[in-house]
Amino acid sequence: MPAAKSSDESAPVIIKKYANRRLYNTAKSTYVTLDHLAEMVREGIDFVVRDAKSSEDITRSVLTQIIFEAEAKGASMLPTNFLRRIISLYGDSLQSVVPGYLEASMETFGSNQEKMREQMKAMFGANPAIENFEAMTRKNMEFFQQAMSVFTPFGGAAKGAATTEEAAPDKDTRADELSTLKDQLAEMQSQLNKLARKS
Repeated sequence: MPAAKSSDESAPVIIKKYANRRLYNTAKSTYVTLDHLAEMVREGIDFVVRDAKSSEDITRSVLTQIIFEAEAKGASMLPTNFLRRIISLYGDSLQSVVPGYLEASMETFGSNQEKMREQMKAMFGANPAIENFEAMTRKNMEFFQQAMSVFTPFGGAAKGAATTEEAAPDKDTRADELSTLKDQLAEMQSQLNKLARKS
């Protein structure tokens, strides 16, 4: 049975951000960059970023900045339609449930990540592995579809208590929403395929 981690080992690393935007790793007593923090995330090292002056937890904004920097460098992992959908949900009555669905989606993707890597490695030596990988990808995409589809059916009901027509959209509206969702899922599938090829 492995020894229990000490409180020091289990505690997240404290990163201080100064007014000049410099980041300081207090565990290693050295200045770091956003790239260093991104590497810590990939290595599974937990950290908290605090404003050096106010001690406010600014981890979320720094993580968002890391994603922005990666996208600006051409990573392009977030589809445009997906970003538009997320932006449109700010201020929506469903805003509070979005984080839970996105987190559940990524948890499912993460749980299959190692299996997907194994399939990609085997892909170069045996064609049957391709089918297995595609099946796993379809499974993940089905979960994404289930998560994202929640936003469409309840969106009108949450906002549309004013009239019956708003609560029950017509067939054309539903067809348009379904078409939009299919396009978004197709783009997500394309991004996943690009990610697989880069890994």
